[in-house]
Amino acid sequence: MGNDERSADRDLVERFRGGDREAFAELYRLHFPAVFRFALYMTGDRVRAGDTVQDVFVWLVHHPGEFDPARGDLPAFLGGVARKFLRRHQQNERRWMPLEECAVSQRQSGDAGFDLSLEREQDAAQLRKAIAALPERYREVVVCCDLQGKSYEDAAAALECAVGTVRSRLHRARELLVRKFQCREGQRCL
Repeated sequence: MGNDERSADRDLVERFRGGDREAFAELYRLHFPAVFRFALYMTGDRVRAGDTVQDVFVWLVHHPGEFDPARGDLPAFLGGVARKFLRRHQQNERRWMPLEECAVSQRQSGDAGFDLSLEREQDAAQLRKAIAALPERYREVVVCCDLQGKSYEDAAAALECAVGTVRSRLHRARELLVRKFQCREGQRCL
């Protein structure tokens, strides 16, 4: 994030704190997509992602003083708020979807009418489901590093853990995903 963007965010937050509703609308417009993507990657569910985004920005309306520009950028702050809402929601549900439940039936080979774009779309949907089924500590690093393209250092800061922890969790998450898709292709599962 460039200095101009940081400055614009700080100015918008200050204007919002002063009662400027247009400043809040601009903050929402600028940061809604990133918060939504993060929530979607974490949940695999558009409705829950939308609810999470709404929760984040409603929270911001009631707690505008919580953002401290000296501690970091607004996008990282909003991502942290989204992360906490997702955790709270998950704790309330107390349900985990095992990787086995995400298994899909094997595609039939040799179907002459099979559309390649449909196959890619189905593969992407299955990957999103498999990522959503990962335990939270692994899902978070996959979302941050692989889907959002954050560096290990940025992911560590966002997740409040060590860089080595991010690397080891990412390695384990990728192993789980590989194993999941090996099972899908009919190979021996561990």
